[in-house]
Amino acid sequence: MAIEMHSHPTGESEGVVDAEIIEAEEASRGDRAKEWAAHRRTQAAAAFAEQRARVAQRLQAWFATADVTDEQLAQHVERRRRLAQQSKEAEVRGQVKTLQAQLRGASKEEATGIAVQLAGAEAQLALIAGDADADRMKVDGRALSRARWAKKAGRLASAVGVVVVYVNVVLTVEPMLALAALGAAPFGWWYLSRPLVDDKAAGQAGAVDLTTAPDGTVMVVDQATGEAVPADAAPFMPDTLANLGRVSLIKRESGRVQGESDLVTALVKAGIITEAQRDETHLAGVIQPSGPGWTATVELPRGVKASAAISKVEDLASAMRIKKTRIEMSADTSDDGHEGRFVLWVADEDNPYGTDKRPSELITAERWDFWQQGVPLGADARRGRHTLHLIWFSLLIGGLMGYGKSYLARLVAAAAALDPTVRIIVITGKTGPDWAPLRHIAHQWIAGATPGIIRQVLDVIGRTIEEMQDRGTELDRLYEEDPESVPEGKITPELAKKGMGPVLLVVDELQELLDGAALVQVPVDEHRDPEAGGRVKTRSGRDLMVEGFARYVRVTRFVGGMGVFITQRPDADSVPTKLREVCAKRASYRVKGDRSAKMVLGDDAVANGAAPHLLTEASRGVVVLDQGSDDGHVTLKADVIDLPQFKEICLRGRQLREEAGTLTGDAVAYGKTHAAEATARNLIADCIAVMDADGVDRIRTQRLVELLQTRYPDRYKDLTPGSLQSQLRDAGAGTTRKLGPIDGMANPNGYTCEQLADAARK
Repeated sequence: MAIEMHSHPTGESEGVVDAEIIEAEEASRGDRAKEWAAHRRTQAAAAFAEQRARVAQRLQAWFATADVTDEQLAQHVERRRRLAQQSKEAEVRGQVKTLQAQLRGASKEEATGIAVQLAGAEAQLALIAGDADADRMKVDGRALSRARWAKKAGRLASAVGVVVVYVNVVLTVEPMLALAALGAAPFGWWYLSRPLVDDKAAGQAGAVDLTTAPDGTVMVVDQATGEAVPADAAPFMPDTLANLGRVSLIKRESGRVQGESDLVTALVKAGIITEAQRDETHLAGVIQPSGPGWTATVELPRGVKASAAISKVEDLASAMRIKKTRIEMSADTSDDGHEGRFVLWVADEDNPYGTDKRPSELITAERWDFWQQGVPLGADARRGRHTLHLIWFSLLIGGLMGYGKSYLARLVAAAAALDPTVRIIVITGKTGPDWAPLRHIAHQWIAGATPGIIRQVLDVIGRTIEEMQDRGTELDRLYEEDPESVPEGKITPELAKKGMGPVLLVVDELQELLDGAALVQVPVDEHRDPEAGGRVKTRSGRDLMVEGFARYVRVTRFVGGMGVFITQRPDADSVPTKLREVCAKRASYRVKGDRSAKMVLGDDAVANGAAPHLLTEASRGVVVLDQGSDDGHVTLKADVIDLPQFKEICLRGRQLREEAGTLTGDAVAYGKTHAAEATARNLIADCIAVMDADGVDRIRTQRLVELLQTRYPDRYKDLTPGSLQSQLRDAGAGTTRKLGPIDGMANPNGYTCEQLADAARK
């Protein structure tokens, strides 16, 4: 404010006027400040009152659950009911599975009672499944009212509890903790007032509806995709994934989606995919039961190879918290398969192959068609039976000692033995009883690894290849004269019956043969080499043996040549690459490390999931077989034929060949020797039998002849004391002995029971 100053006659009077004016101005400003302060206080009080009213209104609405709609309450009640129904159904399903397992192993007397219980449980299960669409699942007004009052009571109880604890404990004992509790209060407010249903999470989990197909089948419809699947398939959730899942309030029918999510989580934890690739990973189809386990086909993100995933089977087992023996992973070889998709199978038990031995059906077969029926091998973990067809192929078998290699090769040999058109050649690197029964039918039978035997093996392989090449020449002639008899330029079952049958070469203890051959130098040129000091040029027997076996497989295939090569030391020395690569089919029992597995099966098979190096001590009899085709590999437990049974099979095979006129080579000569030995053993056994029947322990020769002719008249009608003495001497019983006083004679000659028993034991 501008103050205008006026002049006065004297200076004193002017100073008095100025002071009065200043004092008046100061008083005016004080009054205005007081008025402004009072106005501010009034505004603050009004704002506080308004805010207090809003808080009171929000508290009242919160306790009244005004933030929860009837739709949310209805969804909450329905989910609780379905969870209870799911729990009840899971309990009854468990009872059904238990009764089914009991029924499979029950006797006839027990089966009736178990079947009645099973029928009742299945009926109860059907009723529970039908309840999913029953009226009781619908939420009426009364249920909504109860749910809202329950929500109110929960919020009130929570608030009261927090206040009591805050005042009586926290505030009086620890003031700083009280301040922290005040900071955490907003979070508690949010938790208690959150919606009952998280629509976003439920949508991600896969909301579903139930409907009924025209045929009456209950179907589960995914709201997001519209896909409908049978209700009995949709809720399947493997136990091996259940522990990986999160607890949620989604409908039970979306369990298959939850299972897929959990499986992808396991893939992330195993390092097969990254967390960023989760949304790019999904299943081709659904997780479904498969034998004593479950299976799923996994579609990996673009750029992730199935072979890389398969190599991490142990990591996946760790992520799923199960043993590696329960998991099988293989490339998807179906029409829809590709390099970024693999098939996963997970067993319900740690040893899905069991510990029991299953006898082969070949034990009781009278004869076998090697062409059409192949070799019955055994069952895989899913209880599926498998057959090996070896015509046109060769088989390499490797693995650690004592896990069943000889049993698998014995299955092949037994099937061939019961087909009289198949010629068998046996070469084993050590002597022993494993292949002795085949001497009754083998065209060639060689055992050992001495230098002389190595040279014999090389000679046999060379002659066999020449004979098979002559067969090829005969096929050429037949093709020119009668093309229809050789439609594909290969032998046929009809030609086999006419004397051009398949040839099976069985080579056991390959590593022993190769080690023995490495010590042998074989002349390869009759002319002396001047550069070598006039010595004959030689080559290592090992190199010649490997080349001979590999050449046999290559050049004899189309004329019926087959090979089975067995080694128990799967390394580069005992499994030469040149031989392995020509064997289209390969089988491996347990080995130590994937390097040994690749030595037997090859890199591709192991990359595609063949894992004999993951087998354990409990995996005896379990073999990984790579079929060498689009079928890929299979892991199975081979059937069993023991040595006595194998001998009976070979004897039946000999009889079949004698009747068909196809018994050749070493088997003919061995049969004569064996027949003489059998006659001698039978004579000694008959002598002991008649002496036991007569109650004597020593007997004269004449008396023994009389007893034999009386008991076995057809067999010994022409027997004389002289011929009996000769035959018993040849049988190893020796000559007659002095018996002392017997039959009224002082000291006649004859035989004692002990003497004959000693001969029988030889």
